[in-house]
Amino acid sequence: MTVTEDRVRWGVLATGGIAAAFTADLVDLPDAQVVAVASRTRASAEAFAERFGISRAYGDWEALAQDEDIDVVYVATPHAAHRAAAGLCLEAGRNVLCEKAFTLNAGEARELVALARERGSFLMEAMWMYCNPLVRRLKALVEDGAIGEVRTVQADFGLSGPFPPSHRLRDPAQGGGALLDLGVYPVSFAQLLLGEPSDIAARAVLSDEGVDLQTGALLSWESGALASVHCSVVGGTGTTASVTGSAGRIDIPDGFFHPDRFVLHRDGRAPEEFAADPADGPRTSLRHEAKEVMRALRAGETESPLVPLDGTLAVMRTLDAIRDRVGVHYPGEAR
Repeated sequence: MTVTEDRVRWGVLATGGIAAAFTADLVDLPDAQVVAVASRTRASAEAFAERFGISRAYGDWEALAQDEDIDVVYVATPHAAHRAAAGLCLEAGRNVLCEKAFTLNAGEARELVALARERGSFLMEAMWMYCNPLVRRLKALVEDGAIGEVRTVQADFGLSGPFPPSHRLRDPAQGGGALLDLGVYPVSFAQLLLGEPSDIAARAVLSDEGVDLQTGALLSWESGALASVHCSVVGGTGTTASVTGSAGRIDIPDGFFHPDRFVLHRDGRAPEEFAADPADGPRTSLRHEAKEVMRALRAGETESPLVPLDGTLAVMRTLDAIRDRVGVHYPGEAR
């Protein structure tokens, strides 16, 4: 469905913290308009609508999905509900931007991708890291051979907590655990540069509820490349990343998934620092993924070349494999 209006009309499904952050960025974009919001309760939707000046508030997801004034729906529920929420919108003919982790497992992801392709609707995982201008610059440097052939990737993402058992990060029914919430970033970073791994080893510390409190994985590729990825909800990490090649290295000193700088080390040369352009806004901005969605919709594309659906499916297969190896399974999931 090609968008031809001056403004792309957005619906927001859910009213939590990430929905608020994304909506705050949307309302600052002159070519975006948030026309409706939905929550499981009308009171929550109305409070969110009042906060951001949104004209329509729905107390159920179905009403939002059926609103024909919406060009694209941003699904911001916890990931355990992504299959149901995004599927409802796709069934109704809406285009969808769905938060990560994209779904609970690869099976649900395949269902959403198949549905979008069948309907000819746009679908994209909200992997804002892939749309970040500085991450795109790093990827281009690697692809251009700036550090030679990639040998190793390292990335970590941990929060100190502590999170009580009632928190969604500890709740199996909500897809809790470090891996799907935080580990999706290191895994996605490694696969952005190397594609889907050929072999996976993993270890984790599990909570009494059966979700992973911290997980480490070693991913390997037939090329000989290795990636070490780590995530945690019991220890705050530096959120660093490093990519080492046969002729150099790139270091992201902090916040690798939304960097403000990285350093390129090339054999025999002085280090080069690449910094974010202040015109791109704060490093926490989600505007870049919003702009990519709107660009794709105006171009009549059904997926983004920056966040391709086959890449999302590959990441979900890796997350499934890691969970299989550490013994994390969610209630009622069919794989």
